[in-house]
Amino acid sequence: FLFFTLPAFTNGYDKPALNAVSSALTMAEEDDARIRILQSLRGKICEAKNLGPVSGPNRQRDLCTFCTISLDQEEVFRTKVFDKSVSPFYGEDFYFEIPRPFQCLSFYVYAKSVFQRDLPVGKVSIRKDDLCNYSGKEHWLSLHPVDPNSEVQGKVHLEMRLNEVITENGSVGQHLLVRIIECQGLPLISGQNCDPYATVSLVGPARSDQKKTKVKKKTSNPHFEETFFFEVTRSSSYSKKSHFQVEEEDIEKLEIKVDLWNNENLAQDVFLGETRVHVKILRNDHIHKAWYLLQPKGNGSKSKSDDLGSLRLKLTYIEDTVLPSACYTPLCNLLLKSPDVKPISASAAHILGDINRERYEAVLPMVRLLLHHNRFVPFVSAVAALELDNTQEANTIFRGNSLATRCIDDMMKIVGKNYLAVTLKPVIDEICESNKTCEIDPIKLKEGDNVEVNKENLQGYVQKVFSSITQSSSSCPPLMCDVFRSLRHLACKRFPADPHVQYSAVSSFVFLRLFAVAVLTPHSFQLRPHHPDPDISRTLTLISKTIQTLGSWGSLSKKLVRFMVTIYNNCHFCFQFLDEISSNVSKESSRLEDAVVLKEGEVQKRAQGRKRLGKKNFKKRWLRVTNRELSYHKHKGKDALCTINVKNIQAVEKLDESAFNRKNMFQVVHSEKPLYVQAGNCVEASEWLEVLGQVSRCNEGRLATFHPSNYSSGAWQCCKNQSNNAAGCKPCTTTVLANLQLDIDCDRETERVFSLLSSNDTKLQNMEDACASMAVYQGPQRDQDDYSKFTIQEPKETFQTLKQLRNVMEELQRQHIIRSDTTAKYGSLDNPIVGKTS
Repeated sequence: FLFFTLPAFTNGYDKPALNAVSSALTMAEEDDARIRILQSLRGKICEAKNLGPVSGPNRQRDLCTFCTISLDQEEVFRTKVFDKSVSPFYGEDFYFEIPRPFQCLSFYVYAKSVFQRDLPVGKVSIRKDDLCNYSGKEHWLSLHPVDPNSEVQGKVHLEMRLNEVITENGSVGQHLLVRIIECQGLPLISGQNCDPYATVSLVGPARSDQKKTKVKKKTSNPHFEETFFFEVTRSSSYSKKSHFQVEEEDIEKLEIKVDLWNNENLAQDVFLGETRVHVKILRNDHIHKAWYLLQPKGNGSKSKSDDLGSLRLKLTYIEDTVLPSACYTPLCNLLLKSPDVKPISASAAHILGDINRERYEAVLPMVRLLLHHNRFVPFVSAVAALELDNTQEANTIFRGNSLATRCIDDMMKIVGKNYLAVTLKPVIDEICESNKTCEIDPIKLKEGDNVEVNKENLQGYVQKVFSSITQSSSSCPPLMCDVFRSLRHLACKRFPADPHVQYSAVSSFVFLRLFAVAVLTPHSFQLRPHHPDPDISRTLTLISKTIQTLGSWGSLSKKLVRFMVTIYNNCHFCFQFLDEISSNVSKESSRLEDAVVLKEGEVQKRAQGRKRLGKKNFKKRWLRVTNRELSYHKHKGKDALCTINVKNIQAVEKLDESAFNRKNMFQVVHSEKPLYVQAGNCVEASEWLEVLGQVSRCNEGRLATFHPSNYSSGAWQCCKNQSNNAAGCKPCTTTVLANLQLDIDCDRETERVFSLLSSNDTKLQNMEDACASMAVYQGPQRDQDDYSKFTIQEPKETFQTLKQLRNVMEELQRQHIIRSDTTAKYGSLDNPIVGKTS
């Protein structure tokens, strides 16, 4: 009705009504557009054991292996090579956002080969729907053979139709029309787009008629649009009874088989996947049109895999359905007012931490929200004060995994990334690359080791690390200083007679929970790309233990060993450092003055073609983006070949695959020619788009439209406009507002808080019942077990907060239900059919 009456409004006097209607329609469209499905994967490739032998020059005794992660058939992560072991310990942590739909998550173990291609040892494949069965726990999973005929991905769009035809002699027969429309998501072959074609066969007990499409060059999303006819049945005469019917015994035995292949020209063609559809589906519907997932050959029959070994994995897959921002406002406000609630144990944020005591990572989304809205310091000060009230001895201050320590741990990992890089990375790099022996345990010494030399090496390393830390106070983020100052004040107030408690309150975090942990596992803090080898790991362990000892002021003199005397004599520098990072002198705002590296890595960049006759081919380059500039270099560490000020970036957008017949491409539009870049995989491409989009989102010259393809042969390939300066033909992507330096998406974090609360609904109800009981019945309680699980100081105030939480959760659940009603139809692009259809 609205669309037919809108023209009438424009000719009349009711223009405000027209504007209101148009605004309402626009807001509704934008509201739906802001619903986001976000996927992420976190985990660890722990180790492998009893890896089986592989063919080729490698032998089992000198097997050098590495492990990769693939989304379908696209590699998105790789460990370093582990030397000469059939039971390697990889110890590689990983985290990445998953930017596209996928069917299967696979882990491959390869044997490294110097003179030929790396050889697959085996794989573990987990379908997306089964990932929830492995979430959050370590599992040993058996390796299966890597069969080329089972390495498939993608989907195919088919249309089938049954027609009755009359031949020249008057007889009636049935013809089956099969149209192969297109495919999407076919794999890369040797890192490049494939040259796909399809074979279409009508298969039965005594027949196999096959036909073939044309080859499509350099594409993973080929459009075939080809139709094939197959004769199904014949009858001797035409009758009404046989009109548009097929004989039952024939149709039950026939199926259409579609195979996808990559054309290899001189070599054997590579199988890409197949799907089979029973012709009998047309008995009740003469036209069938649907998307099908490609399947392994022979439906992926598994071979015996007992002798290939196994892989220990820890996985956490999360899928967030993020609603429009307005839906999260009530819950977000309830969390953000937590620092003002008295007592703090009755606040929504404390309740969330209380019901998730056993889940260390559960407070992370709450911490992110408090950080983004500058509410973290008052909240953590209140929960720290509550913990100190229950601490009886000064030497045990902040040593447990309480809500306060968990919150501060998460805060330091988020806020202190650049601080750790500036302070520790240079010395950690030196330790890992020089690889001096530092073993001092007589039991662990190797033949030929000199204990005195090892002590000198260890002392030198510890001195460098310790000096780097104690001289880093000027780099400590202001927010961390504010927290440390509050902790120091609270500790002095709780234990006024102990002169060291003001230092131990701070050192228990900055030394024991930040620097010592970062030294021990530098790969977890992005200080090193991979888990160190066993010898270096042992050195880092010894250094980390020493840093912990130096940070444990209560027992420092007892634990100090002889070779640390030089460090001990300089311990006044440590007290000075702790004074500086927890003093009453406020630093400037958390705005970072120095250039901060946000992302860097190797990419393929298309040459700019500055010279008239210069080639415009793709070259490997090292791309680097900071909060100030985007630059690319010939190699890592080399001088920049080109630098672009981030303030001059006008748009950052995906590039159509058809532009250069390459996947995972994006473009950076600035004042000069667009910069065309190909990332290594879909995860890398998504991360580059995210970082560059965030760092340039507030630029004054941002474009409203862009060209999703390139300008070649005198025209834009997307819209065919011949003007090189023509405005874009597609709207630019709206960047979600977030805190760039802290990488916080508030809507997503609030959705995760909602998920945590929903999964603990029983605990919330028990807590509510406990509050009601405590408020009504005074005096000793009959059963303390129900109350000891929760922190309830003021039952009435806590009960009120729980009721508010219940109300906002019910409303959010209602919003999710409303928006989840529109599920994709089975057989559509978003919900393709799996396997045979009957």
